[in-house]
Amino acid sequence: MSDIALVDRIICAAAQAWKDDGEVLATGIGLVPRLAASVCMKSVNTDLLMTDSEAWLVREPVPVGPRGDYQLQRETWMGFSRIFDNVWGGKRHAMVGPVQVDRFGQANISMVGGDYDRPKAMMLGVRGFPGNSINHANSFFIPNHSRKVFVDGEVDMVASVGYNPARLARGWTLEETTDIRFIYTNLCVLDFGGPDHQMRLVSLHPGVTVEQVQEATGFDIHVPANVGATPDPTPEQLALLAQLDPHNLRATVLGA
Repeated sequence: MSDIALVDRIICAAAQAWKDDGEVLATGIGLVPRLAASVCMKSVNTDLLMTDSEAWLVREPVPVGPRGDYQLQRETWMGFSRIFDNVWGGKRHAMVGPVQVDRFGQANISMVGGDYDRPKAMMLGVRGFPGNSINHANSFFIPNHSRKVFVDGEVDMVASVGYNPARLARGWTLEETTDIRFIYTNLCVLDFGGPDHQMRLVSLHPGVTVEQVQEATGFDIHVPANVGATPDPTPEQLALLAQLDPHNLRATVLGA
């Protein structure tokens, strides 16, 4: 068994999500996606663009947590109007954290249980998921891979589009509406490269079996003949993580 922290392995694997994107805006919603985008910008795709999470593009990723004497390396203004230009123009790749995902890649952050008028739990609402999912590439981070997240049937509220032909708008194709790149979880890496966009197992984290992943998923996934192991982070990537997260906030993401 590797002594590399699982969260570090996930972050460095997720940094590959933007590898071939070139000059696009990377938006990581949550600590792990943000650190993954930061590692990518510093070591994998140096053309990647990131903001300070407020209104500026930055020359280098901003460390998370208290920054001490660190000075933001601002490059140019990036207010809401320019963000929306990037969204509508497809020059963005976001990594988000849905509460539910189904076999089609449809994601939910709005409500769970019951019906929409009387849900068991109400959350954020759909927020920017509809527009983001139909305009640019998206990837997901799931800290706890389970059947509560990867649900049987459809998600309780479809907040973002997936590869579901039954919900395809007239005159559109799935390739025009949907671009879900990867899903990173505490068990494995997945994508939608299986037959007819079936969710596919890409790699397993050390100590995890195919059977464990399938048992924790509420629908069948495509398992290729040869499933690799999620690579170890390089020493250079681990050193970058120490700079980007000097207070080791990432250690709390996956729990005990």
